[in-house]
This record gives sequence, structure tokens and C-alpha cells, in this order.
Amino acid sequence: MIDRSSPMQVIDMAESQTSQAAAPAFSFESIFSPEIIADPYPMYRQLRENSPVLELPDANLVVLTRYADVQALLRDRRMGHQPFANLTPEEREAHLKNPAVANLARTMLLKNPPDHTRLRGLVVKAFDARRVTAMRERIRAIAHELIDGFVARGSGDLRALFNHPLPVIVICDMLGIPEADRQEFVKGTRISGRLIDPSPMTEEELAQANASTEESQAYFAALCEERRRHPEDDLITALVQSETEHGRLSREELTSNIALLFAAGHETTVNLLGNALLALYRNPDQLDTLKARPELMPGAVEEFLRYDSSVQLTARHALEPADIAGVELPPGRSVIAMLGAANRDPAMFDDPERLDVTREKVKPMSFGGGIHLCLGAQLARLEAAEALTALFERLPDLALENVESPEWKQTITLRGVARLPARW
Repeated sequence: MIDRSSPMQVIDMAESQTSQAAAPAFSFESIFSPEIIADPYPMYRQLRENSPVLELPDANLVVLTRYADVQALLRDRRMGHQPFANLTPEEREAHLKNPAVANLARTMLLKNPPDHTRLRGLVVKAFDARRVTAMRERIRAIAHELIDGFVARGSGDLRALFNHPLPVIVICDMLGIPEADRQEFVKGTRISGRLIDPSPMTEEELAQANASTEESQAYFAALCEERRRHPEDDLITALVQSETEHGRLSREELTSNIALLFAAGHETTVNLLGNALLALYRNPDQLDTLKARPELMPGAVEEFLRYDSSVQLTARHALEPADIAGVELPPGRSVIAMLGAANRDPAMFDDPERLDVTREKVKPMSFGGGIHLCLGAQLARLEAAEALTALFERLPDLALENVESPEWKQTITLRGVARLPARW
């Protein structure tokens, strides 16, 4: 979340009051260094071993890296969202004049009950297990249609040709975005992943996010008007109809949450596919095992989520006095849950630094937890399983290039490769 007074800009492990063990100095800005973006896990290990509960009173912030602590935080109803908690009223008002910020603030992502309950309740049925399972054949067909379209090339950017368009087409299907408009969505996301990073955006990034948000809002507003006149069997029609039922959804909430559903409905899956493929080709023994035993795929997807999560961190704020991981939290105290660190906690997972597609009963924190558990978690799992299965079936000679030095997107909350050059 954009916050130009974000306390996470100044994290110094030497300030920790919960660990006396020696630990190297660490600043939040360093998270965005090329070295950390390429591999944040050594840093997570240092935090987890030396300062697992990093309390920073001066920054009004606590950072958690252990699985049990992260899980407890996300399930605690005393913890919620309080956007711009560290801004003055004047700064908050100025901040919300940015269309990208105002748009995000209206989404269920940053709401607490009862607003969160109301907004989530309007869309949760579209993502229930029965409906998602029924989409398996459609997802499989999309995967094979995409491969048909590029297999003759012999090489290319697999992210652009396959990983990105597949979940985009799926969420377009669910929302009801017309076929004629989909090419623009397939070309690229309309919401920057940097928007939810807990650090300031540059002026250029913010301007781009504002322009993209205004374009997205205009498109979805027009599509909502079309669905009012001509209803279809899709999620946008269902949301438009909810708008007029006892004022359950304002017009601003409508377009903001549709934009959220589109962005969240594909971005994490795009990253999941890229991260999974990269992990497999860096561990060829695991790739061979999975190809030889395709029945392992559902469990392997859980392992990919654990090993290199698409979402690396999330934040909560104390809505009332609370105690987390032995720390007393007054109202307003911010807590950062490092999901990527929790997923490699040796107290929860044996040999956690090792990719193991045969690992059983994996319960990664990658989709969050509690009332904010990702709505699309089951859909993302199904998409990943079907997509990877199709790739290995259709492209037996698939090989990634630059496996040891891929080009990573310059974000920390959402982790994924910017390109995935391959040959087949």
C-alpha cells in the first residue's frame, strides 16, 4: 500500500527488543536491491533466526517471520486494516486525491467488517469449490489453445505467451469481459504491483498508476452500464444487480472491486507459474520426478506456493489492544507478516530450503489467512495444475534460458519474473 510515511522505510535489526542475538543492520530500502529481489530467502532466514519478532517502537511496527506467529496474526480478529495510519489527516486527504490510491482504498482488500463482510459476500459464491472445479475443462482448453498458438515458434517468452494470458482469459471469462476487448487485457495488467508494496512509489510510478487506474475505471464503468441494459450470466452482471439491492454496493465500490478482482484474479497465478517453472528447472531431479509421476501435481502446486510464494508479505494493524507473539500491541500498531519467511520455517517444514514435489500435507501461508484468505486460492491452484500439466504434455523438450539469473519484476510484495525466455 502506498504510504509516503511508511515506517517500513526504516527497519534496523539492531533496534529489536525481542532478540539479543547479533544480527546485521537491515534497512527496508535494501529489500528493493537487486540481490534481495533475486533471492530474499537468506535475509528471511537471518530475520527468523536472529529477530523472529522484530519490534520497532520508534517506527510503530512489528515484523514477524515465524509460521506460527504469522498464522496467529492473520486469524486474529483484533487485527485488521487501517490504511494511511501513519499520515496526518491533511496528508491522508492529499494522498487520496491520487486515483490509484482512492481506488485501492475502496476495495475489500483494505476493508474491515462490516464493509469487508458485505463486499466479500457479494463475490464469494463465484469462487466456491463447486464452481471452480467445474472450470477445469475450460482452463485445460485455454492452455492447449495457447500452446497451439505458439508451439511452432520453437522459442519465446513463456510468460508473455502462456503464463500471463491463461489466467487473464480465465478471469475475463468469469467477469464477462467481451471477447473483442480481451486483447488489451492479455497484453498487460492495468494495475501496477508496486501499488501494494509497503514503500513509496516514485512520482513516475504513481503517475503511471493513476493513469492506468483512470483508464480501468472508465472501462469497467462503461461495461457496468452495458450490463445494466443487457444482463449476462457473469460476475459483473451479478455485482451490478447487487448495486441496487438495498444500497449494498456503491458505484465507486463497484468499479474499484471489479478492477481488484481482475488484477488479483490473474497476477498471483502468473507469478505462481513462473516461480514454479523456475524452481523446477533449477532442480531438475524434481522436474524429472514430477514428469514421471504426474499424479503428484496437486501436492506439487502446494510445494511451489511454499517454496517461492507469489505473495511475500502482508500487513495488519491493531484495531484494539492485542498481543501477538508476546508483544503487546496498542491500537494503531502495524504488523508485517513475512509470508515468504513463514513458508520456510524449519519449525513447520522439514528441510524447508529444499524443493520437494513429493512433500505431503503442505500448508503454505501464500494465500494469507483468516477473513482475508484469498478468494481465488482454489482457482489459482487449479490453473497452475492444469497449465503445468499441459506444458509438460505438449512441450516435452521445454527448457528455460537464464535459469540462474532471471529478470525479476521490481516489486517485493508480489514476487515474479518479468520474462521467462524458453525454447521447446
